[in-house]
Amino acid sequence: MNRILVFVFLIFITTFSSAQTIYFPPTTGNTWDTIAPQTLGYCQPKIDSLYNFLEQNNSKAFILMKDGKIVLEKYFGTHTPTTLWQWASAGKTITSFMTGIAQQEGYLSITDTTSNYLGQGWTNCTPQQEEKITIWNQLTMTSGLDDGVPDHYCTLDTCLNYLADAGTRWAYHNGPYTLLDGVIENATGQTLNSYTTQKLKIPTGMTGTFYQVGYNNVFFSNARSMARFGSLILNKGNWNGNQIMTDTAYFNDMVNTSQNLNKAYGYLWWLNGKQSFMVPTLQTIFPGFVCPNAPSDLISAIGAGGQFLNIVPSQNMVWLRMGDEPTTSLVPILLNDQIWEHVNDLICSTSSIEEGELDREIQVYPNPANEQIIVSIEKGVLEKVVLFNQLGMKIKEIQSNAQSTAIDISNVEKGVYLISLPEKGMTMRFVKND
Repeated sequence: MNRILVFVFLIFITTFSSAQTIYFPPTTGNTWDTIAPQTLGYCQPKIDSLYNFLEQNNSKAFILMKDGKIVLEKYFGTHTPTTLWQWASAGKTITSFMTGIAQQEGYLSITDTTSNYLGQGWTNCTPQQEEKITIWNQLTMTSGLDDGVPDHYCTLDTCLNYLADAGTRWAYHNGPYTLLDGVIENATGQTLNSYTTQKLKIPTGMTGTFYQVGYNNVFFSNARSMARFGSLILNKGNWNGNQIMTDTAYFNDMVNTSQNLNKAYGYLWWLNGKQSFMVPTLQTIFPGFVCPNAPSDLISAIGAGGQFLNIVPSQNMVWLRMGDEPTTSLVPILLNDQIWEHVNDLICSTSSIEEGELDREIQVYPNPANEQIIVSIEKGVLEKVVLFNQLGMKIKEIQSNAQSTAIDISNVEKGVYLISLPEKGMTMRFVKND
């Protein structure tokens, strides 16, 4: 009976996942559809483990959504659903989005020289050096200005010194980025907050405000407003049929590698699944994914203190974390990856049902695996072998008339998966390492 229940459960969550359309909450009020975690195969002990990790690491808010609906939502300490909190550098992605909106409305072109909007002499460079810096360079962190100045947040001309020609050097430099806000304001004739409210917040129901903190313009909002922005990006700038960003070329460039210096960087968005990445303050190119435990199509907004907005188009998943973080990293990618470890582990291990019997009758090895796995059964033949991801979505289905079969998983993303033999009512879990 237990085996039958496991099989029915897998069929249910697979049908549920594939049949869903993207949900958008109303733009006013607090109503937001939810999905019970158990329907996605999430175990309460695994959820508790995730929440414990978040709490131990000074988190304030966490939301995980599937198909636009909230699956997990947790607030820590005195933080509540209405508490405002900083996005830090995760808010750079709002500026990126608004730059695209300004371009599609004809106020600017990202190939324009920045001096057209800030005036000549906005840097401490020669006129010839300054003229080479464009809006695109500000979006891609390739201004060539020296990020090694005493205060890299400084937006005064005396802080913006020439180091290399624009476009030849990638460096995470806040000063030139922050001045994008002035570009938008001078191009549109509106304040940044007014333009953002009109073009982004009202259509999506987001709330929040940019506040000046020192040299920086920092966005503050509640967690659900960040979740709304995540849904908008997941749906390529569309909100419930309203195509807010119609410049599809800009959107695609925004969330893909923008230059060849740091392949893990778009237009102020961090990108997973690239062959290498760079980090703030260093000129080192590191091989591999910026977030090894996450899906390769992950798009991230990341800010100091561990402000994370993670978007996974292949899974229709968005999750966010707000809070403090003990390190001084401008982009705390390690904490983001550690949270992904817990998110990957949320699904129940169905092999615990009749575990001893299953161990004898079905084997999946090697486990963890990289290139392929072998599935074998003690008696009879396998018939059908089905591979599910952690959200219950079918990845592969193989017909087999043998006692064992090899399954190629070289193109399967890193994570936790289920192997099911539906005709036998048997299921086991395995882990894809790389």
